[in-house]
Amino acid sequence: MYIESIELQNYRNYSELHMEFSQGTNILCGDNAQGKTNILESVYVCCTTKSHRSSKDRELIRFGEDESHIKLQVKKDGVPYRIDMHLKKNKPKGVAVNGIPIRRASELFGIVNVVFFSPEDLNIIKNGPAERRRFIDLELCQLNKLYVHSLVQYNRVVTQRNKLLKELSFHPEYEPTLDVWDAQMVQYGREVMEYRREFIEELNGIIGSIHRQLSGEKEELRIDYEPNSAPEEFERELMQGRAQDIRQKTSLTGPHRDDISFLINGIDIRKFGSQGQQRTTALSLKLAEIEIVKKLVRDYPILLLDDVLSELDSSRQNQLLAGIGHIQTVITCTGLDEFVNHRFPIDKVFRVTAGTVSSEN
Repeated sequence: MYIESIELQNYRNYSELHMEFSQGTNILCGDNAQGKTNILESVYVCCTTKSHRSSKDRELIRFGEDESHIKLQVKKDGVPYRIDMHLKKNKPKGVAVNGIPIRRASELFGIVNVVFFSPEDLNIIKNGPAERRRFIDLELCQLNKLYVHSLVQYNRVVTQRNKLLKELSFHPEYEPTLDVWDAQMVQYGREVMEYRREFIEELNGIIGSIHRQLSGEKEELRIDYEPNSAPEEFERELMQGRAQDIRQKTSLTGPHRDDISFLINGIDIRKFGSQGQQRTTALSLKLAEIEIVKKLVRDYPILLLDDVLSELDSSRQNQLLAGIGHIQTVITCTGLDEFVNHRFPIDKVFRVTAGTVSSEN
């Protein structure tokens, strides 16, 4: 699969933009704050309906405008797809595939698989559990439409249950209705946990050999899934914690509080790992993402690298670059020196300056 072209209208700092990509390595070169990351973000939004750095559509729309459009032309297994996304300030986004509107995000997932790697991802190991859950959710939603359904339903139930918990302060007589939400929360929560457990097992089957290579055969990496509650105990623990949930007016038990840990030679590197170990693990995680997509989808994903090379030392740069020669890649950078020094094959170079893009070859 690969992107053929993208068109933007009133997206971030772009009034209008049309770009045609190579199937190989595409470089977006320019100074900071010129709009390089915005292009990668627009690709990711069009493929997943979500931004990697913003939760509100209105933040993606060019200042002073009410709407924004993204049009992505892609090819998968020789079949062309056109994804149109219409972002609005105060209304839900509209999405069409080959001119046909879709009603649910799950209909978009799976058309294009993308792996996004940014400097923020280097902190996924040591930052809070919300980032690690987000990593699992974003990847699983691209790979498994059943997970999308379970996760959406679970999040809906948790939102409604939390709303009810807040109302109980004024209407304690509503407490019996918690049983309805609890039953749904247990049903969908168990499904979410099972899909996450299976995903971590798949990931462990791939990431170990990648990390051994990155560490010079010195380190064994394993990822442990840490569910907030075991599936078989979820219903009982939810009931036991109801009184505390009512006091704190929020749901304290369930997969919305899950986490994962990263163990190198049996040691939890979130707590005891060096910065170098944490960065190598984050790199292993991204390279494993590529391989798990290849295994499950039988095609390589599109790789988006946002100024990551400047954050990695030369050894990790070489390891990353060595593994992406056969993947369509879009890379942002401030200069071409790092690629020239590594004699890295470049298929297309774009110069990005203040919201304008010009092709240099």
